[in-house]
Amino acid sequence: MPGRSPYSDGVTAASESSAHNGSAIPRGQGGDALSVAAREIFAERGYHGASIRDIAKRAGLSLSALYYWHSSKQELFAGLLEDSVNDYVQACDAALRDCGDDPAERLSAIVRATVDYRVRRRVESTIAVRDIRNLEDEHARRLGALRESATRLFQDIIDDGVRRGEFRCEHPAEARRAIQAACNAIPQWYDPESDVGPAELADRYVAIALRIVGA
Repeated sequence: MPGRSPYSDGVTAASESSAHNGSAIPRGQGGDALSVAAREIFAERGYHGASIRDIAKRAGLSLSALYYWHSSKQELFAGLLEDSVNDYVQACDAALRDCGDDPAERLSAIVRATVDYRVRRRVESTIAVRDIRNLEDEHARRLGALRESATRLFQDIIDDGVRRGEFRCEHPAEARRAIQAACNAIPQWYDPESDVGPAELADRYVAIALRIVGA
């Protein structure tokens, strides 16, 4: 049995024997185990290097039990990414609901939500950057729509700041790309064991974002 992966978040997998003897696996237990195992395997091996059999084994489930939740590796992969991006969009929406209509305040809020997400779900972020091209058409369109909604949140805030004269920014689209690119790169280098915690990291990125837009 493989050792504990550094990507595991501590969810306990269901036992292989339970899957084989036909006993029902609680949806939460088996589904959570699969999510953890899929994150680990996709992160370690990439989409093409991951096999559905290895994911089932890591989760402590039989193949038949895995197929109870997901019909294919593609569906499992797409579900993992969609769940992650949905989490991000919801976090951004929540952050913006808690602040007023001041563009600088709103940009700060969405940058903080983005940094928090990139730190909290850095494994899924890394998988997406590396393997998103492996999504098939239907899944790619659905995920693309989710990602576009997040991009639109950023762009609307920056455009509003420019219209009000609060952001001195000649190229709002490029400013948005620069801010998002900086945030999206966090999982590639950030060490959660470093001296810089998520809150301080968010403070730094907020300051960078506000400088980029000329606030």
